[in-house]
Amino acid sequence: MRIITHTCPDCGTVVSANELEANRVMKCPGLDCESVLRFADLPADDREHFLEHRERYRL
Repeated sequence: MRIITHTCPDCGTVVSANELEANRVMKCPGLDCESVLRFADLPADDREHFLEHRERYRL
């Protein structure tokens, strides 16, 4: 299993791929950050790996 995350470019908050995939588009959870994060923001190989192995990433 790989740990797949995305870092908000505005505030540096780290969000897991499973959170991004579940919401597809979400407001950054960082304090006072209004940035919008998208599953599509992940690199293509990370998105593909996550979707092919989704069952491994359930909480």
